[in-house]
Amino acid sequence: MSKAKDAAANSLILKYLNEQNRPYSTQDVFSNLQREHGLGKTAVVKAMELLAQQGKVKEKVYGKQKIYFADQYQFPDVSDTELKSLDDQISGLSSKAQSVQQSCRQLETELKDLNNSMTTEEMMKEIKELKQECSRDQEKLQKIKSATNHVTPEEKEKVYNERKQYSKEWRKRKRMATDIFDAILEGYPKSKKQFFEEVGIETDEDHHVTVPDL
Repeated sequence: MSKAKDAAANSLILKYLNEQNRPYSTQDVFSNLQREHGLGKTAVVKAMELLAQQGKVKEKVYGKQKIYFADQYQFPDVSDTELKSLDDQISGLSSKAQSVQQSCRQLETELKDLNNSMTTEEMMKEIKELKQECSRDQEKLQKIKSATNHVTPEEKEKVYNERKQYSKEWRKRKRMATDIFDAILEGYPKSKKQFFEEVGIETDEDHHVTVPDL
């Protein structure tokens, strides 16, 4: 870097530290000024060390880290009255900042709710679809009401009872047949499958059916 650029960097960093009047590391200054002014990390480190050597800024070492801040003697003395006035201003601004932050949080919550809500177009579309669905359901209901082949509760109960009776009979006869087959197979020299094939017996399983539950 040329001497002119070095001087410009020194002047820029010195002005920044004096205006901010708070401690910074070289990384802090680099991060804060690099984007706007395009300063490199090496240039920032070099400038801040030089400013400290020249006594224009103060340097404090904390372990492996160095902190730089403006020389406080360059600032005029402040009276207790002025300090109290500044404290009052800080307190007022802090309260105002808290109020603004609270308002921001409320607005962010409202914005989130709005973003999760349906737009007017989406709502109108859904209303239209629901009306169409409702109309189809009403047509189905009207057809059901106007039908002449309704099943009465008595007829329904009769069908259920018959189904139950036939299912019980089915289970009973299947159990009886199974007992007979088992008795025959005790003295039969071949397998059960061969016996069924020779006699021509077809089982429920052959037709993939099961006895209904009662």
